[in-house]
Amino acid sequence: MAFGFDRKRAAGRSALLCLGIILMLGGCGGEGEKTRSAIGMIQELNYAEALEVLDTAQEEGENLRMVNRARGIAYMGMTDYDQAAACFEEALADSNGLVKDVDFDLNFYLAAAYTKSGRYSEAEPVYDAILALRPEEKDAYFLRGNVRLQLGNHDGAKEDFDKVISLDPFNYDRVIEIHEVLDYFGYGEEGRVYLKAALETGEKLMDKYAVGRIYYYLGEYQSACLALEEAREKGGAESYLYLGKAYEATGDYNYAANVYNSYISKTGGTPEVYNQLGLCEMAKGEYQKALDAFQAGKQMENTSMLQTLSFNEIVAYEHLGEFRQAYGLMETYLKNYPDDEQARREQEFLSTR
Repeated sequence: MAFGFDRKRAAGRSALLCLGIILMLGGCGGEGEKTRSAIGMIQELNYAEALEVLDTAQEEGENLRMVNRARGIAYMGMTDYDQAAACFEEALADSNGLVKDVDFDLNFYLAAAYTKSGRYSEAEPVYDAILALRPEEKDAYFLRGNVRLQLGNHDGAKEDFDKVISLDPFNYDRVIEIHEVLDYFGYGEEGRVYLKAALETGEKLMDKYAVGRIYYYLGEYQSACLALEEAREKGGAESYLYLGKAYEATGDYNYAANVYNSYISKTGGTPEVYNQLGLCEMAKGEYQKALDAFQAGKQMENTSMLQTLSFNEIVAYEHLGEFRQAYGLMETYLKNYPDDEQARREQEFLSTR
């Protein structure tokens, strides 16, 4: 691997929605004490320990559906998607015939496990089943569209995405997600059509944050900066994030760093802002400042950015020439995130230094 700063290598830790699914880890109700304890362990990435506790939960007669649900989530964390799917299947089979909210939850998890293991032709009928009972389930249409793209069914995917927009026309987050998915599969121009349509039909109704983000994804960075400058006066972290990223896209990394630091000085920052500040400093060649930013983000509580920040911390150590430290951190990282192939390649590179 060439040794040089690669923004994709440092930043690309968040998978597109087409490659996974984000679901609430919290309980559905009906869990016993041991199962709830195991869910807490899963949240802390202690998957093996959680599975041991779940074995005890089963022995003590706790709700077996909830035990298998938690087992499936633990196996998902361990990247054993086939075993995860088997657990969700067992939980679904243990139904009394009455369809409850937990059944929809389990089906979403099952479809996610199938998707993560590349079993797309098995994931699609799971979403079909969800939609047969809940024909306005927007997430199911969106996720089925992702799966259909994986299966090469472009027209079917477009039907699903159009349905999502018809059900929720003012959800601009979802419009952007659809654009990102289409772009990932090589249909970037089609994705831009969704963005432009959102502007044409709703720009007068949108807040400046939404307008700025859509201009950002359209690549119209000057227009994005103008809208987001106005949005940040009353916006939160996301407004600052997109404003900074828009300035980065124009090549003005100094001003972008000032935007991130301004938010941090006012509020104490968020993991996302610290991560973007770190990437910005990396682009400037300020590797110690980048490392400081990534580590500050890691210190914040309840961060969903831990994997991203941990990987980027390792890359910063590489650029500082501290290869032994980077290699040690990479070993720990891969224990927590064993399915990260990019990290495994990075480990091979570090082993030669």
